[in-house]
Formats: sequence, structure tokens, C-alpha cells
Amino acid sequence: MTDSDVAERAFVLAEMASDDSVTMSVLAGREGRFSQQVPLDEPPVTYLEETEAPVDVLTNGKRGIGRGVKSNTIAPEGDRRTVVLVTGRRTLCLVGQRDGDAVVTVPHASVAAVRYSTGFRKHRLVLQTPESAYHCWVHRKTDEAVLDGVREYVSEHTVERPEPVGDD
Repeated sequence: MTDSDVAERAFVLAEMASDDSVTMSVLAGREGRFSQQVPLDEPPVTYLEETEAPVDVLTNGKRGIGRGVKSNTIAPEGDRRTVVLVTGRRTLCLVGQRDGDAVVTVPHASVAAVRYSTGFRKHRLVLQTPESAYHCWVHRKTDEAVLDGVREYVSEHTVERPEPVGDD
């Protein structure tokens, strides 16, 4: 994708989104939601499939994505960030690393339960699958209404018998 293709697609997806957490600048990889820093090696929009659009975008600068227990976290390295894209079929977690972005995908069809917690320093969205939990660390300035909206949205897209999460 060329820079102009990235910018155009990011603009279109941001315009389509009903939540203001989805911005052109974050999707195009120009800055983080609460930071002027470039969040990832590749623009977040390039990780989306052609027919996929984000409903919400969550970010964090210091913490990343925890698997299993929250202390088992893949954290962003250097000046990179974490970007979590919630789409109609999955939660796509992108963690900026020096040697390329770490990508963790949790299909909504694999989610058994979803919850969030808020705190003074950080917030956390938890996607519970039959075999594990995924802890998505979220910037403390993220409004609780956004987290509750994400929880509700993902809950509405779960299935009665969640499937195991495939390999990333």
C-alpha cells in the first residue's frame, strides 16, 4: 500500500466509524490516540482485511497485550505503542516492537466473556476464551463509556460455543 492509499483508506474508515476513537491519524499510523508518537512500524489500517472496518480503537504507550495472566504481557519497545482495533469479527491487538509489530488476533467467535477494569494509572479490557484470557492494556485517559461500549459490542458478537483461538 502506498502512503496515499493508506491515508485514503484510513480517512474513509474513520469517516464510517460511529465512535470518535477511530481517527484517520491513528489508523494511518501517524500518531497514537493520546500521543504524537508513531505507534507502530506499519500503519494499523494495513493489518485490516479489505472488507474489515474498526468500530473502536484503544491505545496504550507502556503496556501491551497479556496472554493467560496479565503479567505475561508483550509490551511495546522503545517509543512504540499498542493499538487495539475492534472490528465486526475480531479484536486485533498490535504491539510495536523494534523488529516488527507483534500481532495478536482474538476472533469474537472465540470469546466466552468480556470485561474491563479501570484504574488510576491504566485500564484493561479482558477477552476470555475457553483456553485463555487476553488482557488488552488501555490508556488511562480512555473514557469508561468507550470501554463499556467495546464490552457490549464484543459481547453481542460472541457465540454460544466459542471456538479455540487459532495460531497468530
